[in-house]
Amino acid sequence: MNENTISSFLMQNSKFFAPTHQAEIKQLLANVDESKLPAIQAVSFKDPMMMLIIAFVAGSLGVDRFMLGQVGLGVAKLLTVGGCGIWSLVDLFTVQQRTKDFNLNLLKETLGQI
Repeated sequence: MNENTISSFLMQNSKFFAPTHQAEIKQLLANVDESKLPAIQAVSFKDPMMMLIIAFVAGSLGVDRFMLGQVGLGVAKLLTVGGCGIWSLVDLFTVQQRTKDFNLNLLKETLGQI
């Protein structure tokens, strides 16, 4: 991909990724063929702020874990009612970073890097 396309992607999707991931994303996209562009644009990334709201509202039910593909942890969180509230509280502080990591892995899967 060319530099303009990469910069455009990063500007449009910066809220979905951690600033520390930007160099890795640039490198991944620089090594990708232009034919992957439609697939990259079709990916629906999770919004970290929306995941924080979901964790606040339904975190004790494990909904945030289910949405990030962590089904086993979601079931455990559901059965323990958020670890008696402690697990839910901890997740409120970590859900945004976990969402950004999830988005990076989703991008890598789309590019065939995983």
